[in-house]
Amino acid sequence: MMEKLDELDPEHAAAVSAEALDLMKELGIPLVPTNFTVWFVYVLGRSAGLRQTIDVLRSNHRRFDKATNQELYASFLASNTLAHAGQTVPEELSAILLNVRQDLSGAVADNRVHAEGLRAVEASLRPAGDPNLALARLSEQLAAATERASVLEAKLVNACSEVEKLRSDLDQAELRSKTDALTGLANRRALEAFIRAAQIRAMEQGEPLSAFIVDIDNFKTFNDKYGHQLGDQVLKVVSSCVREGVRDRDLASRYGGEELMCVLPGATIDVCRQVAERIRSRIAAAQITKRATGERIGQVTVSVGVAEFLPGESFEALFERCDRAMYRAKQDGRNRTVAL
Repeated sequence: MMEKLDELDPEHAAAVSAEALDLMKELGIPLVPTNFTVWFVYVLGRSAGLRQTIDVLRSNHRRFDKATNQELYASFLASNTLAHAGQTVPEELSAILLNVRQDLSGAVADNRVHAEGLRAVEASLRPAGDPNLALARLSEQLAAATERASVLEAKLVNACSEVEKLRSDLDQAELRSKTDALTGLANRRALEAFIRAAQIRAMEQGEPLSAFIVDIDNFKTFNDKYGHQLGDQVLKVVSSCVREGVRDRDLASRYGGEELMCVLPGATIDVCRQVAERIRSRIAAAQITKRATGERIGQVTVSVGVAEFLPGESFEALFERCDRAMYRAKQDGRNRTVAL
């Protein structure tokens, strides 16, 4: 865990601050609190993820503009990041751990009673008395100890089961937080995290990275004519075609509204365009009917914009180029794929 900033030695903190300020001046970064925090922690070197990201961006001559600095702060230092969230133990887990702690405390107390009972048996064996009585007492103590151990084992097994259930619930909650409820695709939050990691990997390994945006043609008119319920059905069908048309290593996401975005690590723009075109063709060939009446709906088409990641560019810049290509497809008549 990264050392708290207010626990740093004053002289060390001053030296780190001076180096951070020099770097910010050299790179033309505005001196505002969030920017200074990012570069202070970078120079401090206690956040491996932040340092790796900035090093890759610098090696690719990335300009640290306002958007880039805000993204760095939000990803690695903002209070709502996963690292901060991990410091909070869920109440359910706290309750389980408390029960386990109480059970173990009870077991310790029972062991003390058991030890005292055994000492009493030992004392009764010393005088020349009835050995059968001593053996009976010993048997009682061993039976009591066995019973206590069985009860404790059952409680611990139950606690382990509760922990496993809680872990499964947390995994499901994490998955839901990254999934669009309507389409089942990744949501915007998951998209931004995925593409950020893909950009870093592409720059580190010198591999291509491409993306494309899918936008349903005349979707507003379609909604107005048939209603939002059928509009949702269309969006699900299109999303299914998109998801089935990409590889397991790719990401298909719903960016917002009727716009979907796919990210293809390791794919050149030509490969990405071929994938996007296959998906477009499949959507155009899909038959959609109203579930309630069986009425067949006219052809649903999409316009697709494709772009390849340029080393050092931001997610916003890549999205904008995909978006421009998609609008070019609409201007050229819709139901087509355009790469820029």
